[in-house]
Amino acid sequence: MGNLLDIQSQIEKLQKQANDIRTREFDKTVQEILAKMQAFGITVKDLQAATSRGAKAGGGRKRQAAASAKGGKASKMAGTTVAPKYRGPNGETWSGRGLMPRWMSQLVDQGAKKEDFAIGA
Repeated sequence: MGNLLDIQSQIEKLQKQANDIRTREFDKTVQEILAKMQAFGITVKDLQAATSRGAKAGGGRKRQAAASAKGGKASKMAGTTVAPKYRGPNGETWSGRGLMPRWMSQLVDQGAKKEDFAIGA
C-alpha cells in the first residue's frame, strides 16, 4: 500500500478525471436537451412552468387541509385533468383551455385552422 502522499496524488488525479468527464457529459447533455427543445418548440418559460407545476404536485392535499381548517371545502375541480381536444402533427396535444400552445400558434400563423387538428374530426 502506498503512503499518504501517493494516495492524495491519486485522489487529485481521479477528481480531475471525474471533473473532465462531468464537463464533457454536461456539454453533450445540454446540446441534446437544446435539440429536443427546438424539435418540440419548448421554451425556457415552458420548462419553468412545468417545474412549478411539478413543485405543486400534491398541493391539493395542502388546499384540502387549509380548507378544512377554515371549515370550507376544497374545489372539486382543483387538479382535474381534461382530455385533449387537439393533436398536432408531432403528437402534441392541447385541451383547448388556456393559451394556445406554440406549436398550434405557429401552424395557425401558417394558414392552418384549429379545427384541422381536432381529435375525432
